[in-house]
Amino acid sequence: MSQNDKLTPAEIAQLRPDTRLVQGGILRSPFGETSEALFLTQGYVYDTAEQAEARFKGEDPGFIYTRYSNPTASMFETRLALLEGAEVARATASGMAAVTAALLCQLKTGDHVVAARALFGSCRYVIEELLPRFGIAATLVDGTDIAAWQAAVRPQTKVFFLESPTNPTLELIDIAAVAQVAKAAGALLVVDNVFATPMLQSPLALGADIVVYSATKHIDGQGRCLAGVILCSEKFLADHLQVFLRQTGPSVSPFNAWVMLKGLETLPLRVERSQASAAALADRFAGLPGIGKVIYPYRADHPQYELAKRQMRGGGTLVTFEIAGGKAGAFRFLNELKVVRISNNLGDAKSLITHPATTTHQRFTPEARAEMGISDGMVRLSVGLEHVDDLTDDVTRALKAV
Repeated sequence: MSQNDKLTPAEIAQLRPDTRLVQGGILRSPFGETSEALFLTQGYVYDTAEQAEARFKGEDPGFIYTRYSNPTASMFETRLALLEGAEVARATASGMAAVTAALLCQLKTGDHVVAARALFGSCRYVIEELLPRFGIAATLVDGTDIAAWQAAVRPQTKVFFLESPTNPTLELIDIAAVAQVAKAAGALLVVDNVFATPMLQSPLALGADIVVYSATKHIDGQGRCLAGVILCSEKFLADHLQVFLRQTGPSVSPFNAWVMLKGLETLPLRVERSQASAAALADRFAGLPGIGKVIYPYRADHPQYELAKRQMRGGGTLVTFEIAGGKAGAFRFLNELKVVRISNNLGDAKSLITHPATTTHQRFTPEARAEMGISDGMVRLSVGLEHVDDLTDDVTRALKAV
């Protein structure tokens, strides 16, 4: 295997993001393939017993077992680390595997976590139900209130966790401000950056210590495979993450890593197109009969518009809005859509819409959903690559039918 033989890693790191997503991390076999190779192998052979011993001791570079690492997965990890500006990345089997590993690898009984209240349902499960089983305490706070983060700190606090923009209310959290609180407390800040994508927000540059993604979303972008990614420092990898991933096994499959690797090549184009459509749709939806509040970070009426402009490089690919008539009205609207399809996924080439109160956040009580700002009439639209006028027509027609 050889690296890109024309560009050194240092030279690749100086390229613009779009170029890094095509050229970064390439490992070529002696066949000189153009497209990155897919290595469907569980294990690897060694020339000698001495070499095998040296591999396991970490004295000889190379691959040992695909649960540990794989050439295809390594290319994906290197390429995304180059984009994110991280020292290292490690791919996992899903986004939730990334979240869970990023937290559990560094926590033990007696530790304490502070997390934003507005989280994806599965993330809330990990914070509220899974961690306490192992004697790890957690406090949920209003993520927008910096004083609340400060007040929640205990001597045992080891981790801060948040997502921004949040799912599904598109609430923003000031990552730089929270990072300062975490640093003062001696805690590490983990940021789920899936809604913003690495194209629109850089949490590490804002002070975060670890960034996690569900690569299933925009990075794949075509609804094919599951994967997750953890981006961090070499120190965090050596001190916490590496041994945890190797021994617990939430590894990404080589095939899925290859799909994600190819997805990265078109990520800038897809995000740019979807974001432009999302911004246009948010403006078109505002004031339409049957639609109440429209939430989009780059609209001037978003309560954190100034933060969005300061923290993000665009408003993102999702629009959240309220349908009159509560759950019944929302269901009638969803059932009338023809171009936009009902699905709880997001970041796809196809436009997808969901009703969070009965899907992604259905396990919460009505009171908990209200606390997070999720109403019975709220729907979350993930804008795809269709023509924006066709999407407008579909929504308008569905509203009239309702």
